[in-house]
Amino acid sequence: MQTLIVMVKEPRPGRVKTRLGRDIGPTAAAWWFRHQTRQLLRRVADPRWQVILAVAPDRAGLQSRVWPAQIPRWPQGRGDLGQRMGRVLAGAPPGPACVIGADIPGIRAHHIARAFAALGRNDAVFGPAPDGGYWLVGLKRNTSAPRSLFRDVRWSSEHALADTIAGLPGRRIALVDTLRDVDTARDLPMTTPRARDT
Repeated sequence: MQTLIVMVKEPRPGRVKTRLGRDIGPTAAAWWFRHQTRQLLRRVADPRWQVILAVAPDRAGLQSRVWPAQIPRWPQGRGDLGQRMGRVLAGAPPGPACVIGADIPGIRAHHIARAFAALGRNDAVFGPAPDGGYWLVGLKRNTSAPRSLFRDVRWSSEHALADTIAGLPGRRIALVDTLRDVDTARDLPMTTPRARDT
């Protein structure tokens, strides 16, 4: 079974997309994230893989009425981004698993399909972002991930992808499509509707 895990936060003003919120206001940023995530979940739904939401905060995310009820949810748990991604990857059902963020407007099902196809010939796959980070990480999971994975990664920097790859010594690694995530107002697609912050 192939598993696609989507990392989401409850879309509360001031708690999600805070850098974007500094540009367009916290309410507008939370509104954008909520609607962006719903659109993304529709676009990546595909019978070739199971979609799972990794939610934060744990209790609020598990009880939330914001996200589609038919999609299984797991708590992200505590720790930095790497610890949380490592936890959900380790907890996935047997078979290849990929993790993505919900703030990448360009993701389509064919991008996910390419990532899973790359895991047929490789141990790990990354979807690079133009800023040096990445929008997708996937593991074949035929062996356990090394403890060094996600360790000493300089998150939210131009070194995030290189640091993560360094934590996979001796593994076959593939890179797939480069897609942009949304951190600030400059990253928003021109067609994205923006809610007025009140």
